[in-house]
Amino acid sequence: MRNGDHTMWAYSLHDAGVDSLQWGVVLGGTLLAAFVDARTRRIPNALTFPLLLAALVHAGFVAGGAGLLDAALACLLLATPYVVLFAVAGGGAGDAKLMGAVGAWLGLLDGTRVLVAVCVAGVLFALAWAIARRSLPAVLGRLGLLTRGLLHLPFRRVSPRAVAAAIPAEHEGLSMPYGPAIFAGCALALGVSLPW
Repeated sequence: MRNGDHTMWAYSLHDAGVDSLQWGVVLGGTLLAAFVDARTRRIPNALTFPLLLAALVHAGFVAGGAGLLDAALACLLLATPYVVLFAVAGGGAGDAKLMGAVGAWLGLLDGTRVLVAVCVAGVLFALAWAIARRSLPAVLGRLGLLTRGLLHLPFRRVSPRAVAAAIPAEHEGLSMPYGPAIFAGCALALGVSLPW
């Protein structure tokens, strides 16, 4: 543990000193998921569940109860936004499960970096996808409506039904495979976190 701090909240999987193994598994797993998702438009449970289970076993073995807690919290942190996207905007459940497994491997500290980097990569990939499909104006229009609606929703200037109408139905969406964005975000987060 760093600086002799023995509190559970100061300890993370990052402190266990096995970053290369963790990052290697994450990059390998997300690269495989990116290829599968690009070809089939899904990330299978046969990949995500073993990845998650191995992460939890690894965390408990390397860092005990504190590491297991760190892995579980990071799993929830990284999966939650994608569970919400799955529930309300037609995102993929495999994306959420893969992000949860990534979080479990990396813990809260590195997992938070990955979450931000994957979001950035996802936006860039989505814009490129929309441009390639010649649907950028429609996507930006819906995004503007959705953003304004969400900002006005707490003040009751717009109804929840109007906000929901701005979310495209699953068959109207871009149907972009998100696995490549997850891999790119993980690689970006690793590159940013490496000491130069």
